[in-house]
Amino acid sequence: MTPDGAVRAMLGGHDSGVGLFNRATQAKRQTGSAFKPVVYAAALEAGMSPLDIIVDEPLLIGDWMPENYNHQYLGAVTLIEALSKSINTVAVRVSERAGQDRVRGLATAMGITTPLAPGPAIALGTSEATLVDMTGVYATIANRGRAANPRGIREIRLRGDDTALVRETGGPGAPVLSERSAGLLTYMLREVVETGTGQRARLADREAAGKTGTTQAARDAWFIGFTADYVVGVWMGNDDNVPLTGVAGGGLPAEIWRETMQRIHQGVPPSPLYVVTPDSGSTLLSGAASGGTVVERVFLDVLRGLTGGGSSRGSTESGGNRDFKPKAGSDR
Repeated sequence: MTPDGAVRAMLGGHDSGVGLFNRATQAKRQTGSAFKPVVYAAALEAGMSPLDIIVDEPLLIGDWMPENYNHQYLGAVTLIEALSKSINTVAVRVSERAGQDRVRGLATAMGITTPLAPGPAIALGTSEATLVDMTGVYATIANRGRAANPRGIREIRLRGDDTALVRETGGPGAPVLSERSAGLLTYMLREVVETGTGQRARLADREAAGKTGTTQAARDAWFIGFTADYVVGVWMGNDDNVPLTGVAGGGLPAEIWRETMQRIHQGVPPSPLYVVTPDSGSTLLSGAASGGTVVERVFLDVLRGLTGGGSSRGSTESGGNRDFKPKAGSDR
């Protein structure tokens, strides 16, 4: 897509031909952590900052306990770091703070047309969506918060007749995110590609932002992201829901995304993403998410120690972004 939602190319499966099942528009699959940008968008709209600190630690809501994939906890982290490393417990805490109704309403406004399941697990992408809808969600972010309704037709007319029977009547989409929130979220998603689970999607010649996603037992693997010019979504999975082998969102989908982006940008001059840098007056300076100054690193380490955070600073995911692994029997 382009950021306004115009679909430029689509591949719906292995086979070619007319009338076959189009997985890009018809397959409804769990989204996993590819849904998390909606959660953080809701948080930003609710007044939270990318530099706010949330503690990554065990969490129990009723009888449901979301877990990070490797069962490790990092303690105090910024929202930037939590999204970059796709930390599950923080995503749930952020969703609960922003409000499930706000998350659900924003998901619909940003382009998800399928029903969203109730309950706190919404934060981890347990609901289903189509690839075209999810790509439209990211296009809305790239479109500075204006709805990017996916569409593939400019006009329809009879051969030899200049009068259009159907013509696109769109224009700029309605704003569903503030421009500031869209810019802050783009900043966060750029960190996913630069330092987080999406590093295999990094482009050598231009900025990119995106998010990995892998559902329970690796039945679905996603990478969706954008540059200043194009938005591309990649989904991999089996029609019978058999788990993928050796595939996670940060692996092959991210590599397919990178290869696709490299080809479609040939001859296109690099343009910067629209990003808003978090305020230095927030809890931490912006450099903290990617290392920061010595003072910032010491401060964050001390804070983690006070909150009992773990010492592991690597990605919370193994093999890319296999990030939704709930407690046994709690998948709802």
